[in-house]
Amino acid sequence: MHRFCMKVYGCQMNVYDSDRVRTALMRRGWREAEEEDADLVVITGCSVRAKAEQKVWSDLGRYEASWRAGRRPVLALTGCIAQSLGKRALSRFPWVRLVSGPRHIGMLPDGLERVVAEDVKLDLLDVDPREFFELDEVTARRENPWRAYVTIAYGCDNFCTYCIVPYVRGRFLSRPAPDVLNEVRALVEDGVREVTLLGQNVNSYGRDLSGGPTFAELLRSVARTPGLDRVRFVTSLPQDFTRDIVDVMAEEPAVCPSLNLPIQSGSDRVLKRMNRRYARQEFVEKVEMVRGALPELGLTTDLIVGFPGETEEDFEDSLSALSEIRFDLVHSAAYSEREGTPAATMPGALPQEVRLDRLTRLNELQDGITLSINRALQGRTYRVLADGRAPRGTGLLQGRTPTDKVVIFPGDEALLGRFVDVRITEAESWCLHGETV
Repeated sequence: MHRFCMKVYGCQMNVYDSDRVRTALMRRGWREAEEEDADLVVITGCSVRAKAEQKVWSDLGRYEASWRAGRRPVLALTGCIAQSLGKRALSRFPWVRLVSGPRHIGMLPDGLERVVAEDVKLDLLDVDPREFFELDEVTARRENPWRAYVTIAYGCDNFCTYCIVPYVRGRFLSRPAPDVLNEVRALVEDGVREVTLLGQNVNSYGRDLSGGPTFAELLRSVARTPGLDRVRFVTSLPQDFTRDIVDVMAEEPAVCPSLNLPIQSGSDRVLKRMNRRYARQEFVEKVEMVRGALPELGLTTDLIVGFPGETEEDFEDSLSALSEIRFDLVHSAAYSEREGTPAATMPGALPQEVRLDRLTRLNELQDGITLSINRALQGRTYRVLADGRAPRGTGLLQGRTPTDKVVIFPGDEALLGRFVDVRITEAESWCLHGETV
């Protein structure tokens, strides 16, 4: 019996993939253990931003002493960071014995068993961006017993100039609808109350399938799964977000009124340089369409500052977009060069201090907007799935409102996995506080 440890960095897709690999290993008789006791450590990492990649490089270096002392643990590097770093990780770190791209997940369990049992190195990097080796596992072992992720599509065909995803996760590929629905049903039977559908662009779902279904049709089918209480989805590309999706969100009670719609910039000039195929006014019209059907919408976005060639006027356009649209939350980032993307070699690269200054100014504006929106919710009562202990404080649980706001409230652990009514008593920028009623 081998012992393994999973370490996950980055997005929900990495969490989902790691949970499936964990399930596959345990069904083969492996036992999950603490890092210091493991024969194998599987690191699933993100390469979307330089900082995330640097974290993984630093983590890999920590294993030198233990490897030289007893050639344990064996390390495997998976996910899009493995595809990005490639064979460099194998050559630089002798204790890394396997690298696997995200589209080779179906070959991982056999590969992991082999590198632990034999003195070999394995390269399972993706070569064909359209080829995919699926792992047919429902996540019986998850980070959260009551909430689960389900990937509905892999890769991306949009090639935004700043984004490395098409190069490390390959071209867009929809999962067959029966596979998605079967997985959702199996998760519900295993106690899951809430499912989040994942894709680099969920709106594109079905366009590569003969005869569909569309994303809206799949979303409706998932929402009607017996026993499933809530459905969320991320992430949506503005130009592909259509009225039929809004109709499903408004008509199906299980679909949460929450939406992540990345704007990336408030400047039309920058959006064009990013190869984002919409203008600011089109984005605003999409938001108005959704809010018209869902008055209480939790709207979040992603926004990059300091893109090559971004002027102060361009940046002011982003600030004015936040003031005009009033997002509930903004996932903001200073532009980070990704080797191999067109933007990495664009003229007009800004000094790091300019990027960070703009990031600070943007965050200060958005913090005020978020706090104002959240304070207006004081006194409201929401149905919340108690899905875990709060990260800080004694006797506190946490969950999310239908609009995807984190709520922290006092409660006994017997409430975990149950829906409770929580009245909001206090608001911060990053969370709400409440009491059960």
